Amino acid sequence: MKKYQVIFHIDKILKSKLVLGNIENLITDLGEESLEVELLANSEAIKLMLKDSNEFSEQINDLKLKNVTFAACANSLRQMNLNKELLFDFCLVVPSGVGELVIKQTNGYAYIKP
Repeated sequence: MKKYQVIFHIDKILKSKLVLGNIENLITDLGEESLEVELLANSEAIKLMLKDSNEFSEQINDLKLKNVTFAACANSLRQMNLNKELLFDFCLVVPSGVGELVIKQTNGYAYIKP
């Protein structure tokens, strides 16, 4: 079975509902077994990865159970004076969001930015 690799990119917190819905729709359409999905947050959207007082916690946890990877930009964490311990425990911290995008796209990932 073919595995489709996709990286979703969010940098505006107002796009949270949209990007999470897009990921859910993709999983419904293609099936979680055929997908490798990462959601990368940088800039102000890093707040989507905060575990406390997060209106999307249930949705994010459900997507994690469907093997979605969540990644946060270390540069954005520093710029916003946030500590990685504030993020969901399963959230990866990558050195830079733009670097992560380059790596994933070079390795064949489809890029989606709602």
